[in-house]
Amino acid sequence: MAKILGENIKNIPWEEKPEGCRYPVWRYSGNPIITRDNLFFANSIFNSAVVPFGDGFAGVFRVDDRTRYHNIVTGFSKDAINWELNEKVIFNGYDPRICEIENKYYLTWVNLTSHGTTIGVAVTEDFVSWTQLEDATYPVARNGVLFPRKINGEFVMLVRPCDRGHTPYGDIFIQRSKDLNYWGNYRFVMGPEKNWEMTKVGAGPTPIETDEGWLTFYHGVLTSCNGFTYAMGAAILDRDEPWKVLHRADSFLLAPHEIYETVGDVPNVVFPCAALSDAETGKIAIYYGAADTSVALAFTTVDETVKYIYEHDLIK
Repeated sequence: MAKILGENIKNIPWEEKPEGCRYPVWRYSGNPIITRDNLFFANSIFNSAVVPFGDGFAGVFRVDDRTRYHNIVTGFSKDAINWELNEKVIFNGYDPRICEIENKYYLTWVNLTSHGTTIGVAVTEDFVSWTQLEDATYPVARNGVLFPRKINGEFVMLVRPCDRGHTPYGDIFIQRSKDLNYWGNYRFVMGPEKNWEMTKVGAGPTPIETDEGWLTFYHGVLTSCNGFTYAMGAAILDRDEPWKVLHRADSFLLAPHEIYETVGDVPNVVFPCAALSDAETGKIAIYYGAADTSVALAFTTVDETVKYIYEHDLIK
């Protein structure tokens, strides 16, 4: 049995696997959990991230407003399903991730500059006051995702170099920093392999440390005659050298099937951005953007996901 190496989350959101379901990941029956109706000025709310905070949860949320500009706001919840979002914009940009490292919360997001998209980095202790640090990649990159602890004394970030447009390609790399100021020591991690992800891949939620390695959910993109289709895959990376892929599923774990995933501002999108995990039970709750319109929730366990990866392993 695989084991999560982390904290217990007693109040992790959870719904049991439906009877007869043969897939390793299943959807919350109350999806979507956040829609444009959660904020009056929102055109859409999606691709957002959450962490345990205090006796509940805090989050950072992508809100595209009614001018279609990209904004990031904060929010709080007692159960990680029902959210109160703040109207105040903390940063401009999109697709935030958040993780805790040594009792501080680090936000990464796609920062908008006149030279292209960079990876913005900011830190907070209370989700009220934020200190913006140097951009981690300049330019051009997306999908900057920090590991939840230092590895060999360094901060480590997954990132996808790209172009200034809607990139029709992309591989995942790792970059490292001793001080969150200067980044380097780049290593290739992985690129597209199978049809469902053949256009590009990008990091998803903060990796989950397990005794098998870093369990890493990511998105893969297929280009069809109707455009892009985004789905979720999974891999296991080496704990000490996380640019080494130990195991990787050859097929997606979750793809657009439900109406809120197939119909929206950008149809056919499942875009994972956050995962809560409970070390005691092995439960994992995954937050994902649905059709670039709303936030949805899915569930799995570390055992089910690791088993699926091993049974469909690309790494022979």
